Amino acid sequence: MLEDRIEAKWIDAFAEVFGLCRVRENEAVAILSESQSRPLNLQLAELALARLGARPFHVRVPSPRQTAPVPVRSTGASRALQGQGPAIEALAASGLVVDLTVEGMLHAKELPAILARGARLLMISDEHPDALERLVPDPALEAKVKTAVGLAKAAALMRVTSPAGSDLGVAMAGARVAGVWGWCDRPGSVAHWPGGLVVAFPKAGSVDGSLVMNQGDINLTFKRYLETPVTLRIARDYVTAVEGQGTDAELMRRYFAAWDDPEVYATSHVGWGLNPRARYEALAMYDRRETNGTELRAFAGNFLYSTGANEFAGRYTEGHFDLPLRGCTITLDGKPVVEGGALVAELR
Repeated sequence: MLEDRIEAKWIDAFAEVFGLCRVRENEAVAILSESQSRPLNLQLAELALARLGARPFHVRVPSPRQTAPVPVRSTGASRALQGQGPAIEALAASGLVVDLTVEGMLHAKELPAILARGARLLMISDEHPDALERLVPDPALEAKVKTAVGLAKAAALMRVTSPAGSDLGVAMAGARVAGVWGWCDRPGSVAHWPGGLVVAFPKAGSVDGSLVMNQGDINLTFKRYLETPVTLRIARDYVTAVEGQGTDAELMRRYFAAWDDPEVYATSHVGWGLNPRARYEALAMYDRRETNGTELRAFAGNFLYSTGANEFAGRYTEGHFDLPLRGCTITLDGKPVVEGGALVAELR
């Protein structure tokens, strides 16, 4: 168990990332949190901003009452603000919003209003600072992520195969492609720390095939390495069958069904990890309360398949699975970007 106390090295890590975000002296910086946010990270953010000469202020709201039929984890769609106009106005008036909500504001409905006047938003994932310290972004990562984004935007077809039996096709025409390298330095931009991945939100009806999650692959919603294989059959974006024997398949079937919402079965986004500092084995090293597992989305060479909301396809739901797979080959119009779970040379 890690000790929740302020460490100088963690203030250093936060200050380094805020420096990459080009925090200026006397800049008004909003620290957004809720009553269930991690207190240690709030303190570290405030102290680091003060060290840089910024003028931090807090926007803190009560964590809302749960409305979902099952526990909700790692959606990136925080409900904390609940449309509160004065809070949104304060955030929008700042230069930088440091997002320390539990779920994060990446897909929250209030995000466009916050960014409309030029505020930039950095979502700091709900991790213990021990993990954030390891994953302070390398400035060299920006160019690699931008290269990957360019390749994905130019492609007509993504294909994902694996020795376990995966064969998934994603039509890329009209997809919304985004890359995250771990900091935001432009007005109206959004990033998350840890970063280091590229994702595409396909337009409706673009994803077909089979995805075989092998033993050792990861269900991040459950913070669990799979012990038995699970096969997802996917037709026109929607998971039509969850096949497999044992606990892993049973957990997924029950979680899907509990929502009583067809949109939870739909494809949210697809992509791959690019961060050489992110570790596949990290989930085994932290108590569950200490980690959100964001680095497992970003470890280099993983294929990330996610289900649930995709606003670019007109689908909205709180149900969400993030499923990083190892050992896959990912091609864009026949050209590999990941081969057998390893990045091609131009992306390393």
